[in-house]
This record gives sequence, C-alpha cells and structure tokens, in this order.
Amino acid sequence: MARLATADTGGRPHVVPIVFACEGDRVWTAVDHKPKRSRALKRLENARSNPRVSLLADHYEEDWGALWWVRADGTARVLSVSDAPRGMELLADRYPVYRLQPPAGPVVEIAVQRWTGWSAAE
Repeated sequence: MARLATADTGGRPHVVPIVFACEGDRVWTAVDHKPKRSRALKRLENARSNPRVSLLADHYEEDWGALWWVRADGTARVLSVSDAPRGMELLADRYPVYRLQPPAGPVVEIAVQRWTGWSAAE
C-alpha cells in the first residue's frame, strides 16, 4: 500500500491510500469496486487540473532497523481502463482480486521524474 498526494489548483493537498503497480518509471493505480462515497473522486479531479503528484510507500516494524520509505514525484494522467492496458495487466498480476473483479477505472498513470528514499538498513 502507498499514499497518493495530489493538490487542487489552490494548492490544497489531498492524500489517500492506494494500491499500485510499477514498471520502470511508470506507476498505475485504478479506481476499483471498493465502496466510495462518490465516483467523482477528488484525486481524479486534482490530477486532471494539477498533474503534479507524489506517491509515498513505506514499511514500519517494531524493529526500527527494518524501516524504509520510497517517494515517487511525477506527473499524473487520468486514463480509461482501455487506454492503460499495461497498467491493468500489472495491477491484476499484483492483486489477485483484480483478476476476479477488474477495476472499472479510471486509471491514474504516473510518469515518475524523481525517486527518493531511505532505509534504516543502509
């Protein structure tokens, strides 16, 4: 799991947990069947109007020597499922539930321009 950070045109941040798949400098996440208050999601509205986003994945344990985090900063595009075949394939490979019930979308594709991270094990 990770957190996707978007901002509206006024700069107000919006952070949500997501599941994702990654290949090279591309990351995909899709709107799936989990219950939501609305299909008009703020993350989609924000990505359309201000495509600069950040994605943060991290790992926590009681053993602080095992802590790590990775951040991907990039540009998002909101796509239909049919316009993101590779992303949908990778999401289904990573999450078996998506093979049984594929997300209806839309899909957010992030072109990562910058990766940063840290690990306590370094």
